[in-house]
Amino acid sequence: MESLRDGMLVGLGNPLLDISAVVEKDLLNKYDMQPNNAILAEEKHMPIYQELIEKYQAEYIAGGSVQNSLRVAQWILQRPRTAIFFGCVGQDEYARILEERATSNGVNVQYQRSATSPTGTCAVLVTGTQRSLCANLAAANDFTPEHLRSDGNRAYLQGAQFFYVSGFFFTVSFESALSVAKEAAATGRMFMMNLSAPFVPQFYKNNLEEIFPYVDVLFGNETEAIALAKEFNYGTEDLREIGKRIAALPKENGKRKRIVIITQGSDPVLLIEAGTDTVREFPVQKLAPEQMVDTNGAGDAFVGGFLAQLLQSRTVDVCIKCGIWAAREIIQRSGCTFEGEPSFCADN
Repeated sequence: MESLRDGMLVGLGNPLLDISAVVEKDLLNKYDMQPNNAILAEEKHMPIYQELIEKYQAEYIAGGSVQNSLRVAQWILQRPRTAIFFGCVGQDEYARILEERATSNGVNVQYQRSATSPTGTCAVLVTGTQRSLCANLAAANDFTPEHLRSDGNRAYLQGAQFFYVSGFFFTVSFESALSVAKEAAATGRMFMMNLSAPFVPQFYKNNLEEIFPYVDVLFGNETEAIALAKEFNYGTEDLREIGKRIAALPKENGKRKRIVIITQGSDPVLLIEAGTDTVREFPVQKLAPEQMVDTNGAGDAFVGGFLAQLLQSRTVDVCIKCGIWAAREIIQRSGCTFEGEPSFCADN
């Protein structure tokens, strides 16, 4: 069993400062946004960030999907610098806040810094227990593969055993994601990916087809899985069938069977392993409505819980149970935040 060490896990993603506020449905309609969805900001969305700051009780929370997952993993592990994060920020106050928050959570952040763009932000519109995300990537878009080629960062990549990338990152530097995926497969290390949002299979289908042979573990929720099935012409919305189809796609590193994990809110988590015909279900204990604050970061937290146990060589069952536990913890707070000692017990 591998003991924890610095830099075991590397994540690539878009570091964003969440500007989160509780709003009325009208604001979603005004900006043509849907509950429980994630979109990239267009010109029409640009005023939303200032509006949240000026008219609502907006909170600033360190965000960005992959960075969130690594922060949660670090919290559960209680061992700083086990995870390294790559992404691009600006040279501004938002970047300072992001770095301070992520570092205080134990993540070793290795940001590229854009001289031309401000740090990316994500408007988080909370309506009841639902959330809608609108990301203005800004500096996150400026990430380049060169950043991974510096001597220090090459050393980090060579030292890691696990790699995690979001589908969101495809909009920024698919080349970087693919090179890390190929390197992982060639050296027998584990590469994991998240579908992230329905727009990823809709607009980046070719990228998914190119990277799938290198994916050991794929995460996604029910809407993302159904969007993928539609784009790939699976002719079904049955999540079990979709999971089996994805698990059975060609794979470069044959020594490790692909795992597909589909979350579906408060319904059971589905686990599909290549080469088996069974789909396993992991129950999710429902929270009482008054316990739920908002679902922002629940999917990121699930992955963070999963990764924390994976790094400790736990079984996939324990990894999933910890993911479910972490998501429940995060839902009971505003944004992807946590405090105190984690109380996960593998026997729960």
